[in-house]
Amino acid sequence: VFDDAVDIYFARQQINERLTAARESLPEGIEPRMGPITTGLGEVLMWTVEFEPQALGQAGGFVTPGGEWLTNNVQRLAFLRTVQDWIIRPQIKTVPLVADVDAIGGYVKQYHVLPRLGLLSAHGLTLNDLVSALERNNLSLGAGYIERDGSAALVRASSRLGGSAAIADVVVKQSNGTPVRVGDVADVALGGEMRLGSASIDGHEAVVGTAMMLTGANSRAVAKAAAKQLDDVRRSLPPGIAVRPVLDRSRLVNATIDTVAHNLFYGAALVIAVLFGLLGNLRAAFLTALVIPLSMLLAAAGMHRAGISGNLMSLGAIDFGIIIDGSVIIVENCLRRLAGRQRELGRLLTLGERLGVVRAASHEVRRPFVFGVGIITVVYLPVLALTGIEGKLFHPMALTVIFALAGAFVLSLTFVPALVALAINRSVAESDNALMGTARRGYAPVLDFALRRRGVVLGAAAAILLGAGVVFANLGQEFVPQLDEGDIAMHAMRIPGTGIEQSTRMQLEVERAVAKLPEVALVFSKTGTADLAADTMPPSVSDTFIIFKPRSEWPEPRLAKQAIESKVRTAVRDLVGNKYEFSQPIEMRFHELIAGVRGDLAVKVFGENPAELRRTAEEIAAVMRGVAGAADVKVEQTTGLPELTMRPKTGTMARYGLDAATVIESVNIAIGGRAAGQVFDGDRRFDIVVRLPEAKRRQASTLTELPILLPVKSNGGTALPPVLPLGELAEVVQTEG
Repeated sequence: VFDDAVDIYFARQQINERLTAARESLPEGIEPRMGPITTGLGEVLMWTVEFEPQALGQAGGFVTPGGEWLTNNVQRLAFLRTVQDWIIRPQIKTVPLVADVDAIGGYVKQYHVLPRLGLLSAHGLTLNDLVSALERNNLSLGAGYIERDGSAALVRASSRLGGSAAIADVVVKQSNGTPVRVGDVADVALGGEMRLGSASIDGHEAVVGTAMMLTGANSRAVAKAAAKQLDDVRRSLPPGIAVRPVLDRSRLVNATIDTVAHNLFYGAALVIAVLFGLLGNLRAAFLTALVIPLSMLLAAAGMHRAGISGNLMSLGAIDFGIIIDGSVIIVENCLRRLAGRQRELGRLLTLGERLGVVRAASHEVRRPFVFGVGIITVVYLPVLALTGIEGKLFHPMALTVIFALAGAFVLSLTFVPALVALAINRSVAESDNALMGTARRGYAPVLDFALRRRGVVLGAAAAILLGAGVVFANLGQEFVPQLDEGDIAMHAMRIPGTGIEQSTRMQLEVERAVAKLPEVALVFSKTGTADLAADTMPPSVSDTFIIFKPRSEWPEPRLAKQAIESKVRTAVRDLVGNKYEFSQPIEMRFHELIAGVRGDLAVKVFGENPAELRRTAEEIAAVMRGVAGAADVKVEQTTGLPELTMRPKTGTMARYGLDAATVIESVNIAIGGRAAGQVFDGDRRFDIVVRLPEAKRRQASTLTELPILLPVKSNGGTALPPVLPLGELAEVVQTEG
């Protein structure tokens, strides 16, 4: 964790040096890499990639532009993922200040070689033989160049495989002069990788892409640019594919800017109206009101120099009444002195006389004016001492107010007096207008009473203050009022160990239930972990984003956020196997950045014994549930993920003349699959993977019945049968991780 002042590129260099040193101690095949230069709040635009309803045939099939007929769900989702990874992503990455593009859902397209174990064993082949044959026949090497008649020609030797037919035609061995090809002992089909995450929208699976903003960039500008680029991307999409933005950060930022603009405008208008009503001199009121835009201009200059953006926190605390307070004092005293001087001379004053009177009037109130502005400024100085998250939130507010006060202070002592002397060149009458007269008639008796009954007034004030203190101590308090983002982020959680496919099916039911609400425009979800793993989640957890229609389209437009949240809870209450947490899209990420959890308050327990930690956490949660106002008190699940561990039986392997590597590699290929090269399709690349068919993998859910294809000839041991269940060669132990 680096200080905020540390340059991000210097920090990444430090991490890269540490990673280089760490690589030496990592297991083989593990390659660490840094993520993009972004933060947890860098998700500025999300979109879905899905089929247009009319593009799918009656059986749900889809014909690609290349003429391929995609009949099953895996192939269709793999095609959507290919569109996202190879058409959309490269174009969005060209947007300035987009650090990277994340993707979740669908399947990364692969060419699967699914061995038929009986045929393999009949030809004396193993899974490793299949992998080796594919790797040896899928090469491309440079061979230098040759010169002919003074010209040079590059030489390239290539045996790249071009698709399923080429893969099936690869020769694995010669048997009595007859070639044994991959297609003779295995099926070749399009498929998808073993995924760790899925995505869905409105109750059907899709692919979700996310534009990640570069650290320190303007989220509104980047989101708008990415959305514009996404519109251009549509022209290059294959027929039948639809892309639609589902979460646009600029929408919230624009709403916030509108709120700030309205607050500033109405605040300034109210102050100006009061000025015109109380000063009784239109020119003087106009001159005083000019301090508002000019002081904001000076404050903006200070904000620019300090690197402070204009947002709800920095501009929301501006009080124009405080800003023009000093100018009102200066103007009123100048008008009083000008009126008195005109009465003395019995004529209008010359410019020189007005300048002298205004100068003297400004000097007369200079001391109390300076003290007043100083006291107001000092109130904000302790805010600058805040650190951590509090400092990040409130430093911009305090600095903006101080800049505005400083600008108003300078203007009140320079610009305002000079302009009064230049502009007030007519007769000035010092008298109360109707509004001030009415106020004085109501105020004077109260003031007289207070001066006569000082003890009573002070006692009553002290009693009111004490009572207010008692009430304040018992009021509910919060650090910052919650910003209503307009949408809801709901976490749907299942028991640990829930597979990605089962979790996806359960999430589709959640989406269909929520989508029926009349206030909901769309529901989309991300289940498990995306490519960049910026937000690592198990397959049992889904981030559900509920996007609402404009309030004008709701059956009850005045419905409160808590009420609509209750409607969502009711809609999903009867769905078995799910638990829910409610938040908001940005608020959710913000909480995760602060404490790593999705909640306003988190208690972390540290120690070495997981069981003891769990017991202590449950005791803490029981106490917290008894706190008034506490809701959704939960203990995060840290155990319960089933884990199957295979331990080879040394005696059995010795009897057959086998080593552990043979058995372990067979399990690795059968379950996880082994990459055996790539197929190049233009600028696209797809892995060739050797693995057991899905049906056989499901039959061996406990691993003990997993068929292991072994060499026909062992290393001097007992003769081996061609296929053995894994339980014969290894002990399989199930534990709870």
